[in-house]
Amino acid sequence: MNKWIFKSVAVCLAVFLFTACRKQSWDEFYGRPEGLAKPIYSILQEKGGFSHLLAAIDKAGYKNTLDAAGYWTFFAPTNAAFESYFAEKGVSGVDGLSVEECRNIVTYCLVYYAYKKERIGDFQSASGWVKDQAFRRRTANYTGVYDATDKDGKAIKAIASNRNNNGTTFYVDNDNNYKYIPYFVDNFMSAKNLSASDYQYFYPGSNYTGFNVANAAVTEQDINAENGVIHVIDKVIEALPSIDQYLNTADQYSLFKSLYEKYLVSFSLNPTMTKNNQLVNGGSDPVYTKIYDPALAFSLNNESYLSASGNEAQQGAYSIFAPTNNVLQAYIDTVLLEHFTSLEQMPPSIISDFLNAHMWQVPVWPSQFKTTFNFVNEEARFDPATNIIDKKMLSNGIFYGTNKVQDANIFTSVYGKAYLDPEYTMMISLLNLELRPSISNIYNNYTMFMISNKMFNDAGYFVDQSISTNVNDQWRYIPPPGSSIPASTGSTTRARLQRILNLHVVPSKILTDLNTPGIAMTYGGEYMRYVNNTSFTAGNVDSNNVATIENFKVAKNGRVYYADRIMEFSDEALGLDIERLGTPASSEFNYFWQYLRNSTAAWNNSTKLIAGVANGSFYTVFIPDNAAILQAVNDGILPGTGTAPNKVPNFNPSNAAERESVLRFIQYHFLDKRTVANDGVESGAFPTVLKNNLGEATTIFVNNSVSGLTLTDMNGRTAHTITASSNHLANRAVIHLVDNYLRYIY
Repeated sequence: MNKWIFKSVAVCLAVFLFTACRKQSWDEFYGRPEGLAKPIYSILQEKGGFSHLLAAIDKAGYKNTLDAAGYWTFFAPTNAAFESYFAEKGVSGVDGLSVEECRNIVTYCLVYYAYKKERIGDFQSASGWVKDQAFRRRTANYTGVYDATDKDGKAIKAIASNRNNNGTTFYVDNDNNYKYIPYFVDNFMSAKNLSASDYQYFYPGSNYTGFNVANAAVTEQDINAENGVIHVIDKVIEALPSIDQYLNTADQYSLFKSLYEKYLVSFSLNPTMTKNNQLVNGGSDPVYTKIYDPALAFSLNNESYLSASGNEAQQGAYSIFAPTNNVLQAYIDTVLLEHFTSLEQMPPSIISDFLNAHMWQVPVWPSQFKTTFNFVNEEARFDPATNIIDKKMLSNGIFYGTNKVQDANIFTSVYGKAYLDPEYTMMISLLNLELRPSISNIYNNYTMFMISNKMFNDAGYFVDQSISTNVNDQWRYIPPPGSSIPASTGSTTRARLQRILNLHVVPSKILTDLNTPGIAMTYGGEYMRYVNNTSFTAGNVDSNNVATIENFKVAKNGRVYYADRIMEFSDEALGLDIERLGTPASSEFNYFWQYLRNSTAAWNNSTKLIAGVANGSFYTVFIPDNAAILQAVNDGILPGTGTAPNKVPNFNPSNAAERESVLRFIQYHFLDKRTVANDGVESGAFPTVLKNNLGEATTIFVNNSVSGLTLTDMNGRTAHTITASSNHLANRAVIHLVDNYLRYIY
């Protein structure tokens, strides 16, 4: 019996020793390594001084998350921070906070992925880390389905857009639209040329320490945990609202908010969230996505910044400047509604343009207003010291409340004078094709002659939507009685209209006196003239109808003039204008014309075309007066009869060499593809129509001043325009009378 007992004990001992050895090996391989930090929750317990935070974590239901595996950054407020928070809230402790309030605190301080201080200022780009570019990180906090009101005032369930609306995508399933928390570390601040004053502009009650999270300072950093990193902070940070959420609670900006809500917000049924919400909360209420119009710079409720995916929100954020109700109402009344009776009457684009002028797709820091440009490429035209009455760092951007509106180019420029007047919609449609960016820039000077819808109609131009599905080609031209110009539609008419429009825009010059005679190059390179408060172009000369100026208005970048008719271009051949000028026997253009009309090599009498001169191209013609032509004859440059100095012109020589000399003489007096008038703008050596025997263009040097043009030919000889008989306008051409002939070197 004893022997059996002994054997049994021996077997049990062996089994025990074997099992113990196996367990030791198991624990060594699979057990918790010695020295491994505990999870975030346990570390906070052991450190002490975080009992309020731990109670909030428990109440929020996040103990398991923070006491288990994971990879988090946690900003941990101390007991002292909570006690100050309780005093502000008027509660005695965590018991006085709701579950939702606790969840907002805990989840907003809980950042995805673990970042020590040395790395949190870097941006995680798709291609790797970019140093010193980040000031925000994605948190575990988000706003789910909430109670809202649709455009008809009906109570609905809504969810925020989680993408900026590109016209097709504004919401992506399984994206919670997580909020971001802002922080400010010294390497980021230095890289962006920001200082403590930039931080304290938003948080005047906090000191910048080189590592701040919202309005809190980090008092202990880089505490390692099994599931991440802890940074201790000295204030409790509640989840920040988005721009959309903040505007919903700030009554002083209710008018600004209403511009979005009434004109640029819609609600669309969200099937996925409807199903999820019904499964979680019961009921049958549909859920709608709140959508901002794609014309806007961004969606005010989108937390994901500009990217459809990725981490771009770490380095970027929106900015918005919201004028208060009183200043916005005054602006609406005096500017936007100057020619409209209500906002509903105006094109929606005016409202979106106004709002976009107040929206930035980048952070606008207080010290960098003048160098940070908005969605329409304008700097922030506010004084940080006097114009900003409210400033907030929000979950998806920076909010500034203002006591003025942004002086947007589009409304304060010459473009705005047409844009904000419904009588000029045809002109605006044409300006938008090409000219809008330049003429709406207040740093570029312009004079613009306004063309009302009635003026276009009177000239035979109409909008006709039946012509094309392309809005740019919905035009019709019906020529007036007696016109030789054929009727047209679509792109052909559009081309005519754009040329007319260009004639009404004078770049780089503000004309303040249309009474004194003058000339100016228009946007298309053609010239217009003015005198006695009338204006005209070549087409007006052809029809003998000038435009009478009736009024003007001043814009930030120039003047606009109101007239009684449009200025029109000429369809005629340049030769016809020379013929008109030169035909009278008493005309100072007569001798030049006589040589031209008798030159079979130069002149086509049926088409009025000149050899080497293409109809509709740009030219400047310098026609020597009769005395200068006579001098050219006596100098042997042009054919003549008799003996110098008493030779007379031979307008129709029979000698081939003399006929060739006439052709060359004529062509040398035409600047090729260039119009020049005495506007003081353009000087230089310009090519002529005449080519030498190597096929190279001969040149004339033009010295341009408002008093007249001085010409220097290839022999160094000079001629001057005779101003009183110059600046004759033709089809993309200008004709001048000069006091000397020009001699080429062939």
